[in-house]
Amino acid sequence: MSGPVDPTTVMLKDVAREAGVSTATVDRVLHGRRGVKEATIRRVKETIERLGFQPYAAAADLARGRSHRFCFIMPRNQNVFMAEIVDHVGRLRTPLAARRTLIDVVETDVFDADALAETLEEAGKRYQGIAVVALDHPRVRAAIDELVAAGILVVTLVSDVPSSRRSRYVGIDNIAAGRTAGTLLGRFLGGRKGKVAVVAGSLSLRDHAERLFGVQQVVTSEYPSLDLLPTVEGRDDDIHNADLIRRLLADHPDLIGLYNIGAGTAGIGNALIDAGRAREVVFIGHDLTPQTRRFLVLGVMAAIITQNPGREARSAARILVALSRNELIIPEQEQIGIDIVIRDNLP
Repeated sequence: MSGPVDPTTVMLKDVAREAGVSTATVDRVLHGRRGVKEATIRRVKETIERLGFQPYAAAADLARGRSHRFCFIMPRNQNVFMAEIVDHVGRLRTPLAARRTLIDVVETDVFDADALAETLEEAGKRYQGIAVVALDHPRVRAAIDELVAAGILVVTLVSDVPSSRRSRYVGIDNIAAGRTAGTLLGRFLGGRKGKVAVVAGSLSLRDHAERLFGVQQVVTSEYPSLDLLPTVEGRDDDIHNADLIRRLLADHPDLIGLYNIGAGTAGIGNALIDAGRAREVVFIGHDLTPQTRRFLVLGVMAAIITQNPGREARSAARILVALSRNELIIPEQEQIGIDIVIRDNLP
């Protein structure tokens, strides 16, 4: 298939042709039947992902005149990564509209439990399904549970609330991401002795808390020469993070490592440059953006831990559609992987 693909027109035979297999093989993969080689299964699932194939056609919904309305609840004052998710959500509007599905973006302060809970409650009056960047807080948890009890689908995105009744979580394994950061710090520091700082947006965000847990596990157990300082929180804000780093550098001349759990990376990198410490401090962060790319090239950052914002947006939308229509969800298709980018492998 050449040119843009409309997911609503993709059929089983199109997947089979693109994957170079029979329609019977595609059917076996979809239903998890035996007799298909692992390499073929991967190829079929990659083709399904690329074409946006829905195992059950939307024809039944179209015939019945059934429609759905979903929303993504995203942070106000978005960082670059969150803005990229919003951009990808916008690209989904046309193909989803062809399936009688409307999708909106609602912005709120996700660091404020009351504001986020109120936004969830209001969204529940207008939407049948919600994807939310969630704060792991009792007030937010209660709001999610009330929505689910009322029949509203809720998917958490990027940051989870696992004790809630949400349907699914779409995002990376954040403990693994934190452990990856710890290993990168230890390897890049190569036996040096000194202090390591960790900057979070808010430890009320589950993804930030889990990344902290992961980095603590690795650094404390595998790199005894490194001394982890108490975690500081900057609300993913460049100005706040720059102030935090200036204070850390002044208070700890032996600071040799730094892990930024969330956003606000520009503020940290610029503070290191201004202090003349960019080459001395091993700096690990998240998400490949124009700014983090620049820091990698300049040697300000040693490595970036990345996740694919487009895939997360598509996965959350695909899961909401599938749940609303009782369609098949392929777990492997919705798994979000972790990538490591250094200066030498910049895409």
